[in-house]
This record gives sequence, C-alpha cells and structure tokens, in this order.
Amino acid sequence: MTLHAPASVFPKRSLTVRLATPRGFCAGVDRAIQIVERAIAKYGAPVYVRHEIVHNRHVVERLKSLGAVFVRELDQCPDDRPVVFSAHGVPKSVPDTARARDMFFLDATCPLVSKVHVECERRHAEGRHIILIGHAGHPEVVGTMGQLPAGAITLVETVEDAQTFQRPGDAPLAYATQTTLSVDDTAEILSVLRARFPELPEPHKEDICYATTNRQEAVKRLADGSDLVLVIGSQNSSNSVRLVEVALKAGARDARLIDDASHIDWSWFDGVETVGVTAGASAPERLIEDLIAAIHTRFDAEVTEDDGAREAVTFKLPRVLTN
Repeated sequence: MTLHAPASVFPKRSLTVRLATPRGFCAGVDRAIQIVERAIAKYGAPVYVRHEIVHNRHVVERLKSLGAVFVRELDQCPDDRPVVFSAHGVPKSVPDTARARDMFFLDATCPLVSKVHVECERRHAEGRHIILIGHAGHPEVVGTMGQLPAGAITLVETVEDAQTFQRPGDAPLAYATQTTLSVDDTAEILSVLRARFPELPEPHKEDICYATTNRQEAVKRLADGSDLVLVIGSQNSSNSVRLVEVALKAGARDARLIDDASHIDWSWFDGVETVGVTAGASAPERLIEDLIAAIHTRFDAEVTEDDGAREAVTFKLPRVLTN
C-alpha cells in the first residue's frame, strides 16, 4: 500500500500578488453610505432607500442589517419615514413626487453625477441637443436623461451608434458622458462624433470621474505582468465591469469579476505566477482583505502594492445630518 502524506505537509506554491492603488471606495460611494448610516442613527429605523444605494451586494446587506429598506419606487415608501436617493442620481420626477407627498428625503447623488446633470441643463438652456454617452438602463443614465424633457437627449452607447446618430433638425449639439465608462472606449466614440460634428463643445470638466479614471489606469498597470487579474465588485457595478474589460485589453491573460473570495474558481490559478487584485469603487476594502487571506491559505504568497494615484477627495454630507 502506498501512503500519501497529508496535503498540509507539501510546500505551498509561490505566488506574487499585486494590489492596485487606488482601489475600492471612492468619495461619492463613501458619502452615500454615510448618508444612509447617519440617517438611521438620527431618525431610527426604518430608513427607506430608493434603489441600491451603491451597486454592491455586501454594502446593501450590511445597511439592511442596520435598518435600511431598499425599494424600487417611492410608492413602496410610507410618507412618514425618511427616504434616501441612491448615489447614481434620479430623474427630476422623483424628488418632485416626494415633495408632492411632503416626504422627507435625502439626496445621496454623487456630486460628480450632479455636475453632469447641471452641465446638461446648461447646454439645454443654450438650445443644444444633448448626446449622452452611456449604457441604456443604468440608473445613472436614467437619472441624467430624466433631468430634461423627453427627446432632449439622445443616448449613444457604441461607436456604431455614433456613426449613425442623426442630428435633430439643425439643432446645435453638446455631449455628456456617464461617469463610470471605459476611458478608452469613450475616447473612440468621441473621436467619431467629433469627426462628424467638429463644433461639439467640450464640457467644462471631464465627465468620467476621477475615481473611474484612476482605477482604470491602475488596472492597466496590473495587467502589465499579471497572468490573472481579479476584480472585486458586483455584476451590476458598471465601473467594476469596466475594470475587467480594461485589464483584458491591456494585456492580462485572464481577468475575472468576483463578488468576493467565495466566488473564486481556484483552477483559474493553474499556471499563474502573478495575480493582480483590485476592487471597483463600490466594493469595501474588507473584501480585498478576505481575498488575500484566502490566497494565503493556498499559496506562499508575496503581496506587494503598486504605486498609483493617492486620492484625498471628500464630499460634504447634507447639513441636516451633521447638525
């Protein structure tokens, strides 16, 4: 009979783990979560939240445990409890409805999304038709299109859409973008639009937010020299999905989006010597820590942290929550 030693006595295979910088929460996500937490602390449970406050299952479940109730629309909310609007922004009809019902509401829209709303309204007031680059059905896009009357904005999702877009009559044009898009893909779409409509004015400031740009640049650095890139984030998180796409385009042999460490298929690590790890802007840092711990149980892992942009951005909370 051949005796086999327990697996634990075999030496673990070496693995290099590279952590992206920056990764995880951005200032807008942090602000939105704090708004819900502070509202519960100040007004008691339940506090209602229209749509997911941010697109991350772990964040949502934790806030539920504190007393948040997540709903799709205001008709699921009582009139006498606070309601929070998500970080992605809402159409103007939503706060209008809340005011008509004399509801107390807190707007957790990311200030950088609100900037896009203001830009669209300003360009509309100039008599321009707005081209919005974004993904159909995403809450941010729904909210941005809902700032203006129907027909005032045309959604462009792809290069093909940009090639076939038809100007409504002789209206002058302007453009805006969803804040969580691929920087490179958006540049391709804009190059087509600018070639067709050279008079397109630039927004006062870049619409794709600093956090999206920084995380995509960081994942490009990860992809260079990583056999596998793991992105922690939920499937409905636009910025997280974009990180996987950017990693693959930047040369990673493989890139995967995982909700947390429990969703790893360890066969992905076959033949992998270096793994890059990052997280979308709505993913808590503890998920990164859990992932590194899981890797340590299986590999002799050397963990390093890449250099990258250091973010010091913060956004003020609503005054009613800080008094």
